[in-house]
Amino acid sequence: MLKSTQHKSLGKQNVRIAIVASTYNAEYVDGMIEGALEVLTGEVELIRVPGAFEIPVAAAALARRKRLRPAVVICLGVILRGQTMHAEHVGQTVTQQLATLALETGIPIVHEVLLLENKTQAKARCLKPKTNRGTEAAHTALAMSQLMAEIA
Repeated sequence: MLKSTQHKSLGKQNVRIAIVASTYNAEYVDGMIEGALEVLTGEVELIRVPGAFEIPVAAAALARRKRLRPAVVICLGVILRGQTMHAEHVGQTVTQQLATLALETGIPIVHEVLLLENKTQAKARCLKPKTNRGTEAAHTALAMSQLMAEIA
C-alpha cells in the first residue's frame, strides 16, 4: 500500500547534498527532483545521468571525491517493467551497487530508484505531492545527515 511521505521537520539544515537522477523516464524523475528540491534548503548539486544503470557510477564519484564531498547522495530514477527481465536485472544491480557504495564510503546513499509495474504507479510515486518519493528521499537525506553528524 502506498503511504504518504513523512514530513518530520529537522529545522534549518545547512548540509551539502547531491542528487543523481536519470534522464530516462524524465517525466517521472523530474517530479521526484522537484519534490526533493522543495524540501532541501542547503546546497544541492544535481547530476543527471542517462539511465538508472548509470546512477551508481556517478554516485560513487561523488561519494569518493575529496573536494566538495556531499554529506548524503540521493539517487532518483524510474525503471518501468517490460516484457523481459531487463528491468529486474537493472533494479537489482543498482540496489546492490548503491548499498555497497554506502558501506564502503560511509556516505549515506538514499535509494529512490524505483522499479515499477506501470505508468500509473509512476504517477502516484513521482507526480503526486502527498506520495512523492523525491520528497521522502529529501527528508531521509536530512535525517541521515543529522544522524551521521551525531555519531561521527
